Amino acid sequence: MKQLWQNCHAATMAGGKYSIIEDAAILTDGAKIAWIGPRAEMPLHEVQRSHDLGGAWVTPGLIDCHTHLVFGGDRSGEFEQRLEGVSYAEIAAQGGGIASTVRATREAGEDELLASAVRRARSLLADGVTVLEVKSGYGLDLASERKMLRVTRRLGEALPVTVRATCLAAHALPPEYAGRADDYIELVCREILPALASEGLIDAVDAFCEHLAFSPAQVEKVFQTAQRLGLPVKLHAEQLSSLHGSSLAARYHALSADHLEFMTEEDAIAMATAGTVAVLLPGAFFVLRETQLPPMDALRKHGVAIAVASDLNPGTSPALSLRLMLNMACTAFRLTPEEALAGVTLNAAKALGMGDSYGSLEAGKVADFVAWDIQRPAELAYWLGGDLPKRIIRHAEEVTCG
Repeated sequence: MKQLWQNCHAATMAGGKYSIIEDAAILTDGAKIAWIGPRAEMPLHEVQRSHDLGGAWVTPGLIDCHTHLVFGGDRSGEFEQRLEGVSYAEIAAQGGGIASTVRATREAGEDELLASAVRRARSLLADGVTVLEVKSGYGLDLASERKMLRVTRRLGEALPVTVRATCLAAHALPPEYAGRADDYIELVCREILPALASEGLIDAVDAFCEHLAFSPAQVEKVFQTAQRLGLPVKLHAEQLSSLHGSSLAARYHALSADHLEFMTEEDAIAMATAGTVAVLLPGAFFVLRETQLPPMDALRKHGVAIAVASDLNPGTSPALSLRLMLNMACTAFRLTPEEALAGVTLNAAKALGMGDSYGSLEAGKVADFVAWDIQRPAELAYWLGGDLPKRIIRHAEEVTCG
């Protein structure tokens, strides 16, 4: 069905810029954009339905390209403990930290995990998110990782959102492998990744390269396995220290390297050459009270595409609003509102390997967009919280997320 969406202004985000079209019209054909441009220049078409957007500003649907949305349990008590002076090491010694989430996730059934994930996802969707990525990594054995990824697939069936599933089995060392990191990586490469890939549960493979997680050499084994399985890779890198994981990711043409507070200019050059997207996660930066900023000048100087994501997780970024992340990326990391919006549209799509079909308003791309009742696009990064009036269109059909 051909539909016309008019009486609006469009920030198309083509080329990663606002690329504004005043008094715009959007023609959709089925689930795709057939034409977009100034209304006065629209070619003649017969349309089956016309929509008046009431002078709204239209942007691409927002994309949250880094979440850990599926998990069991709750760690708000640990948050309270840390504020009362209990150290992370002490909490971990009590059985808390990521071990508590692993335990709760392993114990939870699929339906229980899905129900809690749907509640969290609805908050993101209410912000205008039409595409999101979900990582596993709280199972850390084949059965539990499979369970998380099955829930991730079901999430995309239960809600009006496109979901990409990333296997993060190399997230942390499970308790039964304490002191045997190489053995666990061998399990990930020999058993977990091949099994889940064969079942069609994985769109990409991720790992955590850090002193408290896995070494570059161990991560490289995971990347080599992913490469053999024909899966793209991503990486948690340079969050707490500089191990040049982002350069390693670039050597494997990773879709993205994420966090990046401690990356170097050499890492930025490597990422630019490979086309690897830098995903900034201001939620974790804020919650952990970090002070080391990502090297924004180096990223800009070398033309690295910059994305922004929620990093929604139970421990370090319990963030339920991607729009809040836009403001935090501007205030903490000094992004401009235009850069921040590109970070949750076109560059976020690139970080998921979806840049050819999503992330900007261009003919041939999927018709995911949001009509915002705002005066200018910068308002999306300006307001702290609240529910901005909007109409959300996914695959050329208006949806509700309540």
